[in-house]
Amino acid sequence: MPNLEFKIPQGKNIAEKRIKELRKEIRYHNKKYYIESNPVISDDEYDELLRELETIEKEFPDLITEDSPTQRIGSEEIDEFEVVEHKSKMLSLDKAFNHEQLRDFDNRIRKNWKDHKIEYIVEPKIDGLGVALLYEDKVLKRGATRGDGARGEDITPNVKTIKSIPLKLSENSILSDIEVRGEIYMPRTAFKRMNDKRLEKGKEPFANPRNAASGTVRTKDPQIVAKRPLDIFCYSLSNYNNGDFETHLEKMKEMKNANLKTNEHIEKFVGIEEVIKYLDEWEEKKDNLDYEIDGMVIKVNNLEAQERLGSTTHHPRWAIAYKYPPMRKTTKIRNIEVMVGRTGKLTPVAILEPIHLSGTTVSRASLHNEDELKRKDIRIGDTVLVEKAGEIIPQVIKVVKENRDDSQKEFNMPHKCPVCGAKAKRFNDDVARRCVNAQCPAQVKQRIEHWGAREVMNIKGLGTKLIDRLVSEGYIKSISDIYELQENDLKQIERMGQKSAYKLMNNIEKSKNQGLEKVLSGLGITYVGQHVASVLTEHYDTIDKIQKAEKEELERIDEIGPKIAESVVSFFKEEKNISLIQELKQNGVKMEEERIELEQFLDGKKFVLTGALGEYSRAEASEIIEKYGGRVTSSVSGKTDYVIVGENPGSKLTKARKLGINIFNEQDFRKILDDKSLP
Repeated sequence: MPNLEFKIPQGKNIAEKRIKELRKEIRYHNKKYYIESNPVISDDEYDELLRELETIEKEFPDLITEDSPTQRIGSEEIDEFEVVEHKSKMLSLDKAFNHEQLRDFDNRIRKNWKDHKIEYIVEPKIDGLGVALLYEDKVLKRGATRGDGARGEDITPNVKTIKSIPLKLSENSILSDIEVRGEIYMPRTAFKRMNDKRLEKGKEPFANPRNAASGTVRTKDPQIVAKRPLDIFCYSLSNYNNGDFETHLEKMKEMKNANLKTNEHIEKFVGIEEVIKYLDEWEEKKDNLDYEIDGMVIKVNNLEAQERLGSTTHHPRWAIAYKYPPMRKTTKIRNIEVMVGRTGKLTPVAILEPIHLSGTTVSRASLHNEDELKRKDIRIGDTVLVEKAGEIIPQVIKVVKENRDDSQKEFNMPHKCPVCGAKAKRFNDDVARRCVNAQCPAQVKQRIEHWGAREVMNIKGLGTKLIDRLVSEGYIKSISDIYELQENDLKQIERMGQKSAYKLMNNIEKSKNQGLEKVLSGLGITYVGQHVASVLTEHYDTIDKIQKAEKEELERIDEIGPKIAESVVSFFKEEKNISLIQELKQNGVKMEEERIELEQFLDGKKFVLTGALGEYSRAEASEIIEKYGGRVTSSVSGKTDYVIVGENPGSKLTKARKLGINIFNEQDFRKILDDKSLP
């Protein structure tokens, strides 16, 4: 049995020396256990080291640092996930589903990288949740979800609970200030054990490891996350300040040296045929792994070649994901319904007899469009083969026509919108039939919900249920009507109290100042999401200038291709869209991007937010601090300069007091902003 008795050092210098020894030893054992799967001490012995460290730190709280092994699990629940920008974009990967598509990929590489030997790196494509880990001075500062590729949600407290993610990089590594890409997943055996325990306690089991991992990472209580068996594989070093690397494989080796966990099944090949042979070998072997993969990733090894090949708006040209064939099952189509989307698109949807497929129950499958429906000759009552495209979206592959009798019924797409009864037309070569009524309730509800979303205009309180009532009762018929709502209108809505009505009106008023970028991403222009809106506002500071831009002019902007340019020009030619913009302007919605140099009076200062602020969300307060040059971190340490405290603060306040850090309430914070100076 391990000895649970240990002496508390007498004196700060002796304590600091012992703390450093313990941290070094614990990090070593973390590496042996969680990264190398080769523990050299028992669990009890490891726990004894951790308890000794916790005890000494409790006695000397000013020696606690954010990279200490004791700081993995925070006691404070997360109010909301803040949106943060990645150091560089997290692009998705183009996909190949057969050998010929891989050879086409290889031909494109050779065409643009002539007279060079092409080396490929192949690695398993982990079926998990993509994250970006930010390290500064070797210490983990932030973990964020992929999000839209440019921005993701800050999940740092949850990421810190995953023991295979080092809180501090190895001192032996040259890596210091870096951003790392990885995939958080849940091992199959650990997933089964967890589900068995849930069933024993009468709880609902998780559907599959990917859903369990994704849901866990976005849980707002880090203590719950710490109890779930999450793991990670790091696959890319996207930003770094040290290291003169020539190949992707060199970067991977240095990442491993830094104690970042990488996959053991990474191989290098010369030529695509060797790659194809390796992929075929793994199609059967993949089921023997203790984690789920849905394919393999193929990357050009040479970094100069990667830079030369570049990227599109969505994916790098030097990498591709090879997807293994998904699981398929047969079932029957009970009915076909038509859904109306935010842009008026009519989509036929098959209502299926439920089947269990790739870890989830499937009862609906998109039939895409009218042409696809006819091409496959899909009828109500048919027996069909269903698969999950990319292991996510159910789709009908083909009809089992041998099972047909006289009971099947043909289905024809309606020429009228099933929601509002207006004409549903096909324009030019568009495969989709669309409702022409811009005031169609189906479109209005979804457009308004999109407009009010947190990442767009951030109108808190304008949820789905309230939107349904406002539209059905005639208060809102378009986005611009949001800004004509009166407090008395809201009070007429069932269960809408005076306080809620006041808050919503206040949030609607605030949204008018979100700026051009948010307006563009909220208007519902096809292909214009948050990132493209950001690109456009870098070149145009008013919506009028974008409205006047010609297609050729837009195409000259980096990352704006012909499809996006045509979509933007078409949008601003439509009279109803021009009218909508005019109405929004008249209601005070700002449609310009302010380009003013702000005084950086918070430059270099580190802030931590705790508790609920009344006037600002955490995301808004963080944005303001960073706008004036400050930095917001998720945990209190000796390097923290100020802690802003709201209602019901957690353990961060206690720790800040122990460390003697400046503490401000929200009133102090407002005064700092008004005075543009720190006390």
